[in-house]
Amino acid sequence: MIRHLFLLLATTALFAAEPSRPFFGARPGALEKAKAAAPSDESVAKALKKLVTDADKALAVVPPSVMQKAKLPPSGDKHDYMSIAPYFWPNPATKDGLPYQRKDGKVNPESREEAVNDTLRARLVGATVESLALGYYFTRDEKYAEHAAKVLRTWFLDPATKMTPHFRFAQAIPGVNDGRGTGLIEARGLADAADAAILLVGSKHWSAADQQALQAWGEVYFEWLLGSKNGQDERAAKNNHGTWYDVQAVKWALVLGRMDKAKELCIAAGPGRVGVQIAADGKQPLELTRTASFSYSCFNLLALSTLAGLSEHAGVDLWHHKTADGRSIRAALDFLVPYLGKEPKPWTLQQIHESKPDEVLPVLRAAGIAYRDEHYESLLKEYADSSTKRLQLLAPR
Repeated sequence: MIRHLFLLLATTALFAAEPSRPFFGARPGALEKAKAAAPSDESVAKALKKLVTDADKALAVVPPSVMQKAKLPPSGDKHDYMSIAPYFWPNPATKDGLPYQRKDGKVNPESREEAVNDTLRARLVGATVESLALGYYFTRDEKYAEHAAKVLRTWFLDPATKMTPHFRFAQAIPGVNDGRGTGLIEARGLADAADAAILLVGSKHWSAADQQALQAWGEVYFEWLLGSKNGQDERAAKNNHGTWYDVQAVKWALVLGRMDKAKELCIAAGPGRVGVQIAADGKQPLELTRTASFSYSCFNLLALSTLAGLSEHAGVDLWHHKTADGRSIRAALDFLVPYLGKEPKPWTLQQIHESKPDEVLPVLRAAGIAYRDEHYESLLKEYADSSTKRLQLLAPR
């Protein structure tokens, strides 16, 4: 009771002025820099215009809820998150299709059916709240804060619609299990939404009590993330799943003010992620075994870059972590550089679907800043739409 009283007092004080806690989805000081640069910097102005367009579209999003699915999770409680593993398909050798079998890189449409899966809803929560909260920060238009608050309350706070803070039943394999640690990769957007909530500070639509309740939800989820078997399994993953676990865990730790835990996780990621996932020549061996090897190499590099960005807030430098034999984030990026830009070198390993550059563009900007290397920025500019990307606001030059 006393602890919650202190939390309420601290949260109330937080709301008395501009945000004292940063938005961790951006580089330290980035939003303030972008806001000041918008009148004179063409790229920032274009990105801000695109952000406002995104925020306007987000106003039309019906607040997602785990209660919107038709099927019940194994617990019998719709408040529990539920999804089916995307790369598993019915077994053609059995009458009931069980147990499902893996087809790497091929998404089973059943895993995207909203009557069964909360996957797309969780993703939408993160994207919607972030667009609206950033829209509010830059424009101070209350309509954005009002709708962001509705989305946050629906998913996290309202007793009738909120999600129970665990991912026990995520990415189940029919006929094998009712959920796996692997499913935690679907929870990334929830951390993004909780992080973006700080940008609503000062709005009449997001109260100190709302912020306190969101923090309380996050505390329960964070403890489950760290202590559950599913959480521990995902943390032990050697590939991109382990990296995205760290991204989520570090972001929640920062959002909850658990700086010591955030720092601990970031320090461990040096040898545990960079040192394990990247070879001396910059290849990411575990991602190269996938049927979409280029996409997964970019996807994990984005995770490593995001983690390095979060680490800046925790006082840890992952950008320059380098093993004795040369394993580093920069080595991983430099391995992929020849395959990027206007005239990329042909990728000769397996890639069963077309790749998209969106996952590597933020990395190029972040790397250009971290390593003070204009080569990465020049490569970024080869992509015609890079000037409108949100990276211009989250990591302005």
